[in-house]
Amino acid sequence: MIPRIYIDTSVIGGYFDPEFEEFTKPFFQRVLDDELRLIYSSITEEELSNAPEHVK
Repeated sequence: MIPRIYIDTSVIGGYFDPEFEEFTKPFFQRVLDDELRLIYSSITEEELSNAPEHVK
């Protein structure tokens, strides 16, 4: 079973933040490699709809 991880908007935004990219880029690579499944809320989706294009 692939582990499921709940994330919020700050985790996604961290991918683009030099302070946190050291941790978030490998994390999202694991998602792309099907090692992890992401779970997020409708609130996260709503917040992302207002985010800059490169974050969406």
